[in-house]
Amino acid sequence: MEVLETVRSGVLDHFGVGPTEVDAASVTFLGLEPIEILRIAAADFVHYVTLGGSRHPMGDPAALLADPVRGPRAELVLTLRSGLGAQSGLAKSLGVLAATPVVEGVVLQADALLDVGEPLWRGAPFTAVLLGDSEIPEVVLPDPAEPVRYLTVVPVTATEAAWVRVRGAGALREAWAEAGIDVRDPGRGAATL
Repeated sequence: MEVLETVRSGVLDHFGVGPTEVDAASVTFLGLEPIEILRIAAADFVHYVTLGGSRHPMGDPAALLADPVRGPRAELVLTLRSGLGAQSGLAKSLGVLAATPVVEGVVLQADALLDVGEPLWRGAPFTAVLLGDSEIPEVVLPDPAEPVRYLTVVPVTATEAAWVRVRGAGALREAWAEAGIDVRDPGRGAATL
């Protein structure tokens, strides 16, 4: 699909890599179109980027007819200090998160808290994520379609998720900053709240 090729080009350009320098996994759920998870290794980090969430605009689940062109579009990016193996289950979790707008009618946006109900990857203490703004620029689509936004995915523990529900996303980010927690470390502990 043209939208996905435009989005793919945008993210590869941002990271300065070609198609052959990227690993990809595909996740398919019954009744949904596939979602690809791109794995981009760069210096000290590995970026996992969804490709497929922006295929269709997110819309109001209560609307009788979905607008096939207008509405916000988003993809997700998770950056970790070290990569996780293909059998970790991370690709499936990111696919679930990217499919949330279609499955649950949720509009993905900064400060949203999403819970997958199981560890994000095998052995992880994180079952939820906090979305935030990304440094990856929006990908402009032909009018009247809205641009595709990238949102960062930050894994959070159950305690941190509860903190967000009570105090808000900003309070958790402040707690991380005060404690010097690197949220890109897959082995990190929870913030003391």
